[in-house]
Amino acid sequence: MTPTASAGRHRQASAVLATRLSANWEDSGRPASLQEHLARFPYGPPPRIADGGRLIEAVTQAGLTGRGGAGFPTGVKMRAVADRRGPAVVVLNGLESEPASAKDKMLLGRAPHLALDGAVLAAVAVGADEVDVCLPRNAGWLLATMHNAVTERARAGIDPVVVRLHDLPHGYVSSSETAVVNWLNGGPAKPVATPPRPFEKGVARRPTLLANAETLAHVALIGRFGSAWFRRLGTQDAPGSMLTTITGGVAATGVYEIEVGTPVGAALGLAEPHEHVRHVLIGGYFGTWHDLDSVGTVPLAGPALRKLGASPGAGVLVALPPGACGLIETARVLWWLAGQGAEQCGPCLFGLPAIADDFAQLAAGRPHGSPLDRLDRRLGTVSGRGACAHPDGAVRLARSALSAFAADAKAHASARRCLYAYRGSSQRAHVLPIPVPQGTDRWR
Repeated sequence: MTPTASAGRHRQASAVLATRLSANWEDSGRPASLQEHLARFPYGPPPRIADGGRLIEAVTQAGLTGRGGAGFPTGVKMRAVADRRGPAVVVLNGLESEPASAKDKMLLGRAPHLALDGAVLAAVAVGADEVDVCLPRNAGWLLATMHNAVTERARAGIDPVVVRLHDLPHGYVSSSETAVVNWLNGGPAKPVATPPRPFEKGVARRPTLLANAETLAHVALIGRFGSAWFRRLGTQDAPGSMLTTITGGVAATGVYEIEVGTPVGAALGLAEPHEHVRHVLIGGYFGTWHDLDSVGTVPLAGPALRKLGASPGAGVLVALPPGACGLIETARVLWWLAGQGAEQCGPCLFGLPAIADDFAQLAAGRPHGSPLDRLDRRLGTVSGRGACAHPDGAVRLARSALSAFAADAKAHASARRCLYAYRGSSQRAHVLPIPVPQGTDRWR
């Protein structure tokens, strides 16, 4: 899995593969048992008694940020929970509702005990007596894997806290922190207005630390190896490794563990992109489209991408294949996102469907009136006015598509197909996956 000659000038820098979280993943092609996990990490299971302050300080000094999308400093979150009164709760968020991402499922499906180690260590550090593991209800294999791992640990008696499994609805907004807390408290898996925030009053109104599976797996390794070890990879302002899902116009779709700060083009090169790939989606369905020439040498790291109005998000890179139309792909995602809102505010109920309809007209090249003018007005009206971040994420994606595919947008608005779409087969399969709707009870 190395960059190919067709990767082009944007992928001249070498990508750095890491084997921290992904150590020995390919050996058996199945979840590591507790015995295998302890043999792989011979320094032992999480201690029964840990110096929580030292672990929190180590995570803070390591510079670990959340790998679920928001990128918030993990040490700060841990300290905020530890400083509250009363017993806390830790939530391992394994829902991974981003359709283009498979990294957390891969991690939990190969190294379940590593993520559980991190959750238990974090629980001891922040003064929690309970770990809630939240998984998607429609992933039966993953639920079975984690059930087996939790059972193994209970039989071995290695965890000083209670670990519980939960299966949640798998909607796009259901994995947000407040939605998970609301569900655990008996409500629908919908985001709720804050304050109080989860670290103040979360599950059962107790201080609650929520972190995604990859983040907690990094906590486990920092707890064992320390902050200096963690910083041996990555950059000064974005240290460590990260899991990234690379899909689309590539020959080797998959989950790769790379050094944070690897140039976007070099990371994409690991998956052997097709010739003439010109555009890439960074961050997932709340992410942004970019011309690869303009971002190929930019580090895949939060600080560098923020300057471009982008973010690593859930660690997603999607290469747009030659012959595919970025406007059509974006229109499909916007249509799906319009149906994924929590139905709690006007921007979700009315704004997103209207934006999705305008974008569909634009993508089809059959506009009614001036969809570009309407989109400009509606995107500005919806932005920043939702009850949660869902409308803002959809607006971000739409705006980036109108910028990255500006020439195509003008052509489509004039009822002409874009030139880029003519380069490949009109029968090409769609690039971005759209999940099949679940049952009638989306929220409980």
